[in-house]
Amino acid sequence: MSGAGGPSGPGGLSALSSTLTWAKLREVRCAELEEAADGWGRASNRADAARDRIDTQLVDDLRRTQKGEAARAAVRRVRRLSMNFQYIYTECGLLRTTLNSLAHEVKAQQRVLQGALDEAAALKFTVHPDGSVTYPAAGEGLVDGKPLAGGRASGVPNPGLAGPSGLVAPNPNAAKAQDIADRVARAVRTAADVDWRYAKILRALRAEDGLGVPAATWTDAAGDAAAVRQAVSGYLKQGIPHDASPAERKAWWEELTDEQREEYLAVYPDLIGNLDGIPALVRDAANRDNLQLLMGKLEGRGDEDSVTKLAALREIDRQLQAVRGPGEPPMYLLGIGDQGNGRAIVSYGNPDASRNVAAYVPGLNTSLDEEFARGDLGRARDLAIASNRHGDSTAAITWLGYDAPQSPDGWGTFAVAGGGKAEGGGRSFSGFMGGLEATNEYEDPHMTAIGHSYGSRTVGAATQQDGGIPGVDDIVFVGSPGVGVDSADELGVGREHVFVGAASNDIVTKLPAKEQFAIGAAEMLFGGPAAAYVFGDLADPGGDDVWFGRDPASESFGARRFEVGDGPPLVGSGGLSVDAHSGYFDPAVDMASVENMALIATGHSHKIKTEDPR
Repeated sequence: MSGAGGPSGPGGLSALSSTLTWAKLREVRCAELEEAADGWGRASNRADAARDRIDTQLVDDLRRTQKGEAARAAVRRVRRLSMNFQYIYTECGLLRTTLNSLAHEVKAQQRVLQGALDEAAALKFTVHPDGSVTYPAAGEGLVDGKPLAGGRASGVPNPGLAGPSGLVAPNPNAAKAQDIADRVARAVRTAADVDWRYAKILRALRAEDGLGVPAATWTDAAGDAAAVRQAVSGYLKQGIPHDASPAERKAWWEELTDEQREEYLAVYPDLIGNLDGIPALVRDAANRDNLQLLMGKLEGRGDEDSVTKLAALREIDRQLQAVRGPGEPPMYLLGIGDQGNGRAIVSYGNPDASRNVAAYVPGLNTSLDEEFARGDLGRARDLAIASNRHGDSTAAITWLGYDAPQSPDGWGTFAVAGGGKAEGGGRSFSGFMGGLEATNEYEDPHMTAIGHSYGSRTVGAATQQDGGIPGVDDIVFVGSPGVGVDSADELGVGREHVFVGAASNDIVTKLPAKEQFAIGAAEMLFGGPAAAYVFGDLADPGGDDVWFGRDPASESFGARRFEVGDGPPLVGSGGLSVDAHSGYFDPAVDMASVENMALIATGHSHKIKTEDPR
């Protein structure tokens, strides 16, 4: 084990590598393990600092001052160096935590052992090198009244597995000696198991030869991280406040020492990066590291789901490393994961340092794929750019923190979209917004929730949680098939703070209530919302009920309807089109919609251009 970076010598790891006795366990100097851990921690921190200098200085300077193929080649080589430092940071961080956890577990067994030895000394028992315990004569014989003879007890590492002998030693010291011997044996046996377990992990934490860090190396790193997580769960994981409020999680993080934070980031970037209430800069750093581990985990898998998610992760990674254009805010990765249909939360602008924060929830058929990485992320970017023209700093977020319904026929039908996904997503979105409220530096930031398509149903569900959506001042629905309630008054922010955009040619905003027989017939015969819309209009002309309740754009719902473009017609020269449903965030297609949402997101809703409700 000392070859993996631990100390050698009689008091270090080598003391555990041979047959372990209680005397050897007592003499293990765990401080040496912790000193070695500190050394690996310093190496990890230096690698992280070097990576940061490369990403924030060298690459930007090269791109700003140098042009041509030679400059691009230099950037690629520097990027490779940055990736190498990131790998060093990850592996050294894992080594540090592994050694600290090893010391933690060994010290626990040393405490058990010392307690047994102290008790033996107080009773004047003798603990022998093999762990057996002799005890003196005590008590009185029933016949002659003389003290009962002493004896020797041998420890059983797992006394619960030993069957009863049926004999009870009459000397009252016998049971005490047996208990001491058992505790000594258990401490030695547990420490030996700990040694074996950590030796295996430390041997695996070795880098391959060469200067490159290919995808296969990150695959190996992902396996390393998983092994370390399993080993150190008692040391770190149980301390993470999963069931606490965002404010309590923020306080927990602030109370940790620098070393504790570094260990959590090294071993649990996935948990820390997705924990609401943790500061945005910390989540971003954790998720960027977890992104590399996720790509390594999915690399080489041939199933369709892994291939799809890997393509999305690579595209997100590419965007994170790209140089931002003029006026384009920096990206912050606030969440990433491969569970379910995939998770990704990206902010354009730091939500903790921004006066205004807007979070957009996408809808039907959204999943972690390349289309999401290119399209849905771009929606938040464009909204952030438009919002920041209005003065106070604004961060705009794309939030894919739930499993949106997936339609089997591509664009499909809302027949697959019940309320269950929205309810679960609403709880998660409410927690996320509560985290932003807790970490934002402003005393009263202006926060906006935006739901598109089925995402509006999810935002509607979030408003029905206890206390509504924490911190949210305004709510925006675009392309909505209904939000699960029949009145803007039920959303918890006041109807004057509920806004809706509904393009004239967006058929989703006109889908009739699913209870209508005509819809069911249309779905069965033709499939898809276009048929439902046509047949529904015939069944209920002028009705204000849509798929998930009252039409948010209707007068009876009571929201403020803002001006948006009409969008392409349902039937045009190219055939059937549903593009009017997806244009709300694209300034090249519907600048009126983008500008109005930007005004709302920045607290200037009195300046929006309105149109009459339906």
